[in-house]
Amino acid sequence: MEKEDIRDILLDTMIVSTEAQLKALKKLRGAIEEESREKGKSQTDLVFDILNSAREPLHISQIIAEAQRKFGVELDRESLVSALSKKVMKEDRFVRTGKNTFALKAR
Repeated sequence: MEKEDIRDILLDTMIVSTEAQLKALKKLRGAIEEESREKGKSQTDLVFDILNSAREPLHISQIIAEAQRKFGVELDRESLVSALSKKVMKEDRFVRTGKNTFALKAR
């Protein structure tokens, strides 16, 4: 076998190996992206899901704890209260039932 033949065989082997690794990485990334789609939701979308599951008003502390437990997401209390308050004022999906306590707007 000539040097060029050995070189071509080695390069072909490396290409096949690299392509297999790339395919495996893309598959892994796809699984991670699918898992993180839930994490990629907006804060208010997460709260909507949480309140929809709870089917009762929840205090902001309960919402934050549930977001961490259910989605692995740490929400900032002040920005979340602000975002929800804006939605309440716009009458968009949420109502305030008490101090820092929110529920879904009746449909």
